[in-house]
Amino acid sequence: MTNFKKNISILNITLAGGGAEKVISLLLKKLINDYNVTLFLLYNDIHYDIPKEVTIVILNNQNASNKFGYIKKILAPIILQIKFLRELKRRKINISISFLAYPNFLNSIASIRYSKLKTVISERGYPSMNTTSKISFYISKIFYPILYNRNDVLFSNSIYINKDLKENFKVKLPLKVIYNPIIIPSSNVLQNTIVPKEEDLKVVTVGNLFKSKNQKMIINAISLLKGGYKLSVYGEGPYKQSLKDLINVKKMSDSVFLEGKVKNINHYLIKHDCFVLSSLNEGFPNALLEAMAIGLPCISTNCLSGPLELLNKNSDPITIKEGSFYKGAYGLLVNNNDEKGLAEALNYYKENPSIRSEYGKLANQKAKEFELDNIYKKFKELINF
Repeated sequence: MTNFKKNISILNITLAGGGAEKVISLLLKKLINDYNVTLFLLYNDIHYDIPKEVTIVILNNQNASNKFGYIKKILAPIILQIKFLRELKRRKINISISFLAYPNFLNSIASIRYSKLKTVISERGYPSMNTTSKISFYISKIFYPILYNRNDVLFSNSIYINKDLKENFKVKLPLKVIYNPIIIPSSNVLQNTIVPKEEDLKVVTVGNLFKSKNQKMIINAISLLKGGYKLSVYGEGPYKQSLKDLINVKKMSDSVFLEGKVKNINHYLIKHDCFVLSSLNEGFPNALLEAMAIGLPCISTNCLSGPLELLNKNSDPITIKEGSFYKGAYGLLVNNNDEKGLAEALNYYKENPSIRSEYGKLANQKAKEFELDNIYKKFKELINF
């Protein structure tokens, strides 16, 4: 007798590069063993590999980057909602899971229209900082409680996200935290020869070149140190020209390198000595977790949310003196946009190779808590309510 498998679905905007998309791609590898899985995408953008057992339904067979006319922009959400609800019923989906605000709204409306459906929504960024204007912030404050509270459960990847939803957006449904999963790489930097303080410290950062990622902070910090550092920046985005201009103004073309977007980032991380996350805000920084898994000693801004939970033993708030850094249990933390503090942290790592090595080992150990099997077990318990 074969075991009955529930029909579940995951809804997202695309499966192009991004944190939520990476999480979905990893979870799919495990979900196919326990469920009949349908992946709903609003647009036909797919970067990550999808297991052949997953049924893919594209609700709008266009690229998300395509520009739409005014009428289509108005009609698109209605059309997508109708298609999504129709497919949920046709495929007899038992549990519908969505990631990010727009898919969460579609899922919330589906929960109202389809009484047999259990819905799980996931918030992936810090809501109060994700809005682009005061108007969008107040619109969110109206619609989050109206729609989100229609679902069965919400999970995010940070306690701070849940706190923000509860306190500032009046979200009252059960709130859970499930951190992002990772596949621990087979090779790491722990076997590398420790770079002595007399040699250049090879620093790396990874992320889209957006203003919020604030890579200029790292460039400015290194400029304060007057040599002895090489910085590699991996990623693409609209902020690229601004970074190029800064590199030219600082005359740092021989020490700062914009490497673009690459596949198999671990292959490049392993060639460096230290990782820096400079973001002004995060949901849960996959790039930081991947660097920790490789065994790189890390420095991060203490932005909400994610870094404090990754680099310290607990998530209690900390105070960092301006122009300085905090020695967390698994890495160093600095204040947002504090270039002097980051310079001090980089210098601390450079001048203390043995401490840098120890932090790399601790980071690698911490990363193992987020191994895919561990996170999937918690995810499965969440959706089988």
